[in-house]
Amino acid sequence: MDTIKWAVNHMPKTEDAQLKVMAISEVEKARAFHESFPQYSITPLAKLDNMAEKLGLGEVYIKDESYRFGLNAFKVLGGSFAMARYIAQQIGKDVSELPYQVLTSEELRKEFGQATFFTATDGNHGRGVAWAANKLKQKAVVFMPKGTTQTRLDNILKEGAQATIEECNYDECVRMAADMASKTEHGIVVQDTAWDGYEEIPAWIMQGYGTMAMEANEQLKEYGCERPTHVFIQAGVGSLAGAVQGYFANRYPDNPPKVVVVEAKAAACLYKGASVGDGSIQIVDGDMPTIMAGLACGEPNTISWDILKNHVDTFVAAPDWVAARGMRMLAAPIKGDQPVTSGESGAAPFGALACIMCMDEYKELREHLGLNKDSRVLLFSTEGDTDPERYESIVWGGNER
Repeated sequence: MDTIKWAVNHMPKTEDAQLKVMAISEVEKARAFHESFPQYSITPLAKLDNMAEKLGLGEVYIKDESYRFGLNAFKVLGGSFAMARYIAQQIGKDVSELPYQVLTSEELRKEFGQATFFTATDGNHGRGVAWAANKLKQKAVVFMPKGTTQTRLDNILKEGAQATIEECNYDECVRMAADMASKTEHGIVVQDTAWDGYEEIPAWIMQGYGTMAMEANEQLKEYGCERPTHVFIQAGVGSLAGAVQGYFANRYPDNPPKVVVVEAKAAACLYKGASVGDGSIQIVDGDMPTIMAGLACGEPNTISWDILKNHVDTFVAAPDWVAARGMRMLAAPIKGDQPVTSGESGAAPFGALACIMCMDEYKELREHLGLNKDSRVLLFSTEGDTDPERYESIVWGGNER
């Protein structure tokens, strides 16, 4: 069996200049913006008491993003907030002056005009950008990598965006989106990966993701959990991981939870960087075949990488069977626990946690992380069954792909 790999973070620390991107005050702005949407509601935080006991843990919490804005995934939080901040910047206002009702008004459309937002995605981010563009009366163009399913393409087309599946990987689609935006009047790239010279919009996207972390932190307190001891978070380019790590590092500066970043083994660029150990960015290229399509990204977000290498405890590279196991366990947990419909990328961290707790070959990692009956573990199921046929084939059919 293909095994889980991990690298404990021994990378040299930097000045931590990017941590301020996820300052609590910035996340509060994003939260207020999202709350202005008529579609807004706080997504559930499932407390799996029986599963925690089975795994030998104190408490296990799963933030269920399959309920987010009716889009079955968390990604819309980032794209919508970045688009709002961009529009605010262009008309000389603060984003706090542009709640949903103002952004979608005819007066704002006349003041701002119309932009075309370009992005690359395997599905969830593009769907969120397309949905937000539709609601804000803007245009969206979406490039999708080879291997993207028809269902995910159709979901984006339904939002009125222009979308195509290309014969290349995700990172090449990002370059296509950037190239097309540069050749289009009022063309803007809304991408949740950053590179030198493109960092403002990715920072805004990360702040948008902060809404989810802030909600989860409040919900933990409602359960009587003062703070998590451990956070498991998945990563593709690392934007979400950097956002969640950044939020909790700012929220609990004196006693932060241990953060474990989980990647798809076929696209584990952050794990690769941690393994090299000098803090340099490492890239994975090629097709990156994995069921965790949302994590099939080989080039790290430069902002997130700086946050992650300063704060993350351990980087984990998980084979597909780990995500499949997580999907099945969450779909059919122990009697009395709330089931969670978690897609391939959504279930990877829980699958990794379950393996670490239950399999002898990962005892060393379990002990390093200090995972035991006193641990309070927070995880994020970032998507539901965004591709229902594939979900059923894995959870019902027992397939690993």
